[in-house]
Amino acid sequence: MSADEFDVIRNLFAPLATHEGARGLRDDAAVLPSFGKMVVTTDTIVEGVHFLRADPIDTVAMKALRVNVSDLVGKGAKPVAALLNLTWPKDRPSDEIAQFAAALGRDLNGFGMSLLGGDTTSTPGPLTITITAFGEPLGVRTPSRADAKVGDDVWLVGGEIGSAWLGLQVRTGAIPLTEIQRERDEVEAERNNRAFAGQMPHYLTLPGQEFDAEMAWLMSTYLAPFVRLECASIVARFAGASMDVSDGLVADAAKLAAASGVALRLEANEIPFSIPAQRWAQAGGDFRKLVTGGDDYVVLFTASPEARTALLACDPDKSLRLSRIGRVEAGAGVALVDWNGNTIPIPDPGYAHRLGR
Repeated sequence: MSADEFDVIRNLFAPLATHEGARGLRDDAAVLPSFGKMVVTTDTIVEGVHFLRADPIDTVAMKALRVNVSDLVGKGAKPVAALLNLTWPKDRPSDEIAQFAAALGRDLNGFGMSLLGGDTTSTPGPLTITITAFGEPLGVRTPSRADAKVGDDVWLVGGEIGSAWLGLQVRTGAIPLTEIQRERDEVEAERNNRAFAGQMPHYLTLPGQEFDAEMAWLMSTYLAPFVRLECASIVARFAGASMDVSDGLVADAAKLAAASGVALRLEANEIPFSIPAQRWAQAGGDFRKLVTGGDDYVVLFTASPEARTALLACDPDKSLRLSRIGRVEAGAGVALVDWNGNTIPIPDPGYAHRLGR
């Protein structure tokens, strides 16, 4: 049964509008106090492009918000509010809207954000979600892609590279499980399976398979990226140039290099990978897929070499996977090098949308 647009707004999304300026989503616009600079970003995710139709609707809501929060974190900003444009397919069950709203509300609350407003509409096409997010800068300056300087170190913070891409391959069956499980310690794997099996949502178990904790971890990084707010203060304090990694590490590094008019030299052996991703690559998987697959939502930034000690002190237990992965050099482009300094050829550096025919 279809849902009325205004009932959806009043009953499902108005409770998420906790900021007084949102006016309970009963007005045509929100009214915000003026309090200096604000960082603003917007992202759209589309069914069949950024997520699968069979993906759980709650993780779709989480992904829609988190890809925007990742942009704010990459600029050293604290997220505070969001606008939502929700375009719901006519052939999608309307009862999923409540699940979507509940998941979005949990994430908004977790990130300390309020929904300010937006728009809802229906379509004969795919589910399409656009979120515009607002953040308060934590530093005196907001780093751009264009602020890298020759001699700077290149860093990653916030998680691993390649896990989300590998999780998508697991979820779609593009890579057989046996290939990812090759050479792993099955005794340890079974211990983890027993420990976590009863705690994980059903969609993290593949159809026809027993629960596998490693596969669940990989799929979860694809379905709803883990965005670490703690990284924002590190970026605000130390970053020269900065951006989040969404289209693939190599592709996004190239964007930063081009904006700054420099070259980036990245050391493959210093890039943080998850245990299953690293094992898969060492057992014959194409390592280049991990650094070009995208959907990582970690922060790539540059910083002065003089900041190394202070930076490392920000992540003493390595929980943020803070890693120095290269340096900024004169020139142009990105060079990914192996242990011996040899350049690794990358024929396809990452994802780019192709518009029109």
